[in-house]
Amino acid sequence: MKKILLDAHTHTIASGHAYSTIQEMARMAADKGLQVLGITEHGPSIEGTCPLLYFRNMFVVPRQIYGIRLLMGCEINILDTIGSLDLDDSYLDMLDIRIAGIHRNCWQGGSREQNTEGMIKVIKNPKIHIIAHPGDGTAELDFERLVITAKESHTLLEVNNHSLAPERKKTVAIGNNMEIMRLCKQYDVPLILGSDAHVSFQIADYSHLYPLLAETEFPDELIMNYWPERFFDYLGIPASCSR
Repeated sequence: MKKILLDAHTHTIASGHAYSTIQEMARMAADKGLQVLGITEHGPSIEGTCPLLYFRNMFVVPRQIYGIRLLMGCEINILDTIGSLDLDDSYLDMLDIRIAGIHRNCWQGGSREQNTEGMIKVIKNPKIHIIAHPGDGTAELDFERLVITAKESHTLLEVNNHSLAPERKKTVAIGNNMEIMRLCKQYDVPLILGSDAHVSFQIADYSHLYPLLAETEFPDELIMNYWPERFFDYLGIPASCSR
């Protein structure tokens, strides 16, 4: 197993239900030997998250801290089966990294086909880089169609460690994530491991995912967390920033 160098999906106290500051997160990332850290606070449809002004003011945050390349972004909420998002383009353009995901408390779902069509629209959105935890079971989805579309669109599907924590009681998440892994392996599609850290100690913690990667014999070459340069190139994100 190669060394983790990148964690793109984490939260700070600004999300309202996480427990570390940006500086604490960056310091821990540096201590763990990472090169890249994404700070992706929840979008406005999640209760208690940061106000919209937070995203407008992110230019004040240095993008190099403790030797870490910091990506300031958002975990944007997918709201419905037509792919509506809870941040408009004017806000999306302010973000270094854009993750979109379904969360139960702000999701209006439908049938498997309807859910899949909405997710495909989001995957094809050129402003979206990563789809958060599609396998957590919140919405029934056709994973094969998602994997094929993700390959065509250069959008990364995430397998999410936080979703597999026993306390979350997401009983279908193991099987769904394994299906996503097998399909990505079959179609030669890269994916990203998501810590979804809500405290600094969880940064780059993929302990619930490693057994699934082993069981599916998933190739290291398709795991973007090992390859920051590939990650930046694949998503079209600048590898360095002047801030």
